[in-house]
Amino acid sequence: QVQVVESGGGLVQTGGSLRLSCTASGSIFRINYMGWYRQAPGKQRELVASITSGGTTNYADSVKGRFTISRDNIKNTVYLQMNSLKPEDTSVYYCEVYTGYVHYWGQGTQVTVSS
Repeated sequence: QVQVVESGGGLVQTGGSLRLSCTASGSIFRINYMGWYRQAPGKQRELVASITSGGTTNYADSVKGRFTISRDNIKNTVYLQMNSLKPEDTSVYYCEVYTGYVHYWGQGTQVTVSS
């Protein structure tokens, strides 16, 4: 079994910053891909950013230049540095871990940006 735990969400004012962390633990042989998604009420879950084991990154257009994803392969941890936050970034942020066979999801962490 693999456990995925996110942390770092909270309430911040427009223009502020937050750093999300996600750690995978348990029976992990390897992790191919780690990603951050978000889902606002009434909307579909969308990709925010992802990073492969080799360090290749991908970002949603709406966060390019503001968010940075990084990972620590030794700690099986992925980070999302979010700067210049906007009210439309308000959402529950979920971490996904893909081992090459199975997708695992965290429980989500709430990010709220006040105007």
